[in-house]
Amino acid sequence: MGSQRYKGITRREFLKETTAAAIAGSLYLGGGIVAAGSDARTAVALVRNRDVLDATGRPRGVILNKMLDEAICALTKKDTPQAAWKSLIRSSDTVGIKTNVWHYLPTPDPLERAIKEGVMSAGVAESAIAIRDRGVYSDDRFLKATALINVRPLRTHHWAGVGSLLKNYITFVPRPYEYHGDTCADLASIWRLPAVRGKTRLNILVMLTPLFHGIGPHHFNPRYVWNYYGMLVGTDPVAVDATGVRILQAQRRLFFGAERPINPPPKHILMADTRHHLGTADPSRIRLIRIGWMKDALI
Repeated sequence: MGSQRYKGITRREFLKETTAAAIAGSLYLGGGIVAAGSDARTAVALVRNRDVLDATGRPRGVILNKMLDEAICALTKKDTPQAAWKSLIRSSDTVGIKTNVWHYLPTPDPLERAIKEGVMSAGVAESAIAIRDRGVYSDDRFLKATALINVRPLRTHHWAGVGSLLKNYITFVPRPYEYHGDTCADLASIWRLPAVRGKTRLNILVMLTPLFHGIGPHHFNPRYVWNYYGMLVGTDPVAVDATGVRILQAQRRLFFGAERPINPPPKHILMADTRHHLGTADPSRIRLIRIGWMKDALI
């Protein structure tokens, strides 16, 4: 397969880091390389701001809002945040903002508010917007939603390798444990359910203080959290997740001083591409848009 290098990481390294060794050797054989001059790659925006966290580590809402505005303008190629939101959301939409409430590392409240304000700037009534994590499978507002926005922090996870945007939709099913087999390899199948299919307009992977290591269910240790000051934003959840995993793995190499692949491997991201065809996980087919402060970006 070779070891050509893309954006600071080889294809071989990416496969090693994101799936089991038994299947890594063949998944991208014949996958092809983006032709010179082509702009067919999936766009993912990385936005960072050194001032987004205050002295206590809490996010500053004004700066979070600014970062989100910058990211969606870059993604949509619009001049103003309102124009960007209008290109993503219709005024007639009913919008569900799928958040994450894991108490150690929840979606920041100021970011939820910023997303809601952005949706309202597109002409959506406040009464047509819902924000929730658990129990959305039985929430009429989410079941009737015509548009979804998916937002959560990135962290390592005992069953899936990482808690990712793809995994964030597991609360759309009443029995999440049914998707835990084979290290959650088929999480992308949830995205075919009627409550979800074709509705997601924007995916936001919060990278302010990611959790890059842990052992056991519901693990959390502040030692394995670092201030990254960023967010990854895109319309393709697979591409955003794949980019986030590359950053996590780079931090693990720095911290441990050696190659230390995430365990279990977050194969659900690669399977979302190769088995479920939900998006792209191949780094050669992802165009990273860099916005703001890029020191120690790790990618």
